[in-house]
Amino acid sequence: MARGVAAQTDGVDALSRNTAVPIRAAGGVVTRTGPRGITVALVHRPRHDDWSLPKGKLRRGEHPVVAARREVFEETGVQAWVGARLPSVFYQVPVGQGSELRLADKVVDFWVMRSFGSNGFKPGDETDELAWLTPEQAQERASYERDVMVLSAFADLPALRDPVLLIRHARAGEPEHWSGPDELRPLDSVGQARAVELAATLACFGPARLMSASPLRCTQTLEPLAASLGLDIAVESAFNESADADIAADLVRDLSVGTGATVICSQGKMIPPLLATLVGGEPTAYATAKGAGWVLCLGPSGGVVLDPLP
Repeated sequence: MARGVAAQTDGVDALSRNTAVPIRAAGGVVTRTGPRGITVALVHRPRHDDWSLPKGKLRRGEHPVVAARREVFEETGVQAWVGARLPSVFYQVPVGQGSELRLADKVVDFWVMRSFGSNGFKPGDETDELAWLTPEQAQERASYERDVMVLSAFADLPALRDPVLLIRHARAGEPEHWSGPDELRPLDSVGQARAVELAATLACFGPARLMSASPLRCTQTLEPLAASLGLDIAVESAFNESADADIAADLVRDLSVGTGATVICSQGKMIPPLLATLVGGEPTAYATAKGAGWVLCLGPSGGVVLDPLP
């Protein structure tokens, strides 16, 4: 146990898995701004005597975004909001003992994270030192080239605004099975469960605003998140599937300026042309399943870092 939290060790549960299925982990490049400008967090792990980015294994059924934020807090004591996606890293770790010892594939997903509070770092068995370093210093101290690669990708990012999360409403059953107005077609039981799942993931981005297209199924998709955060849902018809994608794109750009992330729930026929307007390419590249979405981090010059949120 480390600070009351079970330490996550490489290879746990891997022996019961098919070797073709990698061990999944997640972590972050955690930032804060101070007298030295932007600094990032590295942790020292006494078991390996190394310096690395904070990260750890996913729990069963846990979304990587949720795991990344949880692991950062467990290893550093820092509360942080999730931002832009960074490159994932792939490597092998030993699992098992004796004649059962073998190598298992491991993949670690990383995000930029902005710290907003701390319970104070407490040294433990898993991490015994926390260092706040400039990105250049962190690249010099990191023990592994894979962490250097992630830190280099972070250093290459422009100054990004807070995320805008664009979500397609969860499942609402088939229109032919609904006799009322389509705008009032509600989420079915699967859609309601998905809305609850989404709330835990979307909350990791620190939403300050929630917006929804007019249909009931869109507002209902955000209701669990709104309840957990104590936020209202603003209905905006510009995100309806019958609206103009150019106007919706201008609104997304406006919403990206400010403090805190924005979550928007829209419809399947609006999201592809909206993203094509913002990012480029053909709308067909942005087909979005019900209950899934995208994380957009806009730069000041119009560039967009886009990542799917499955």
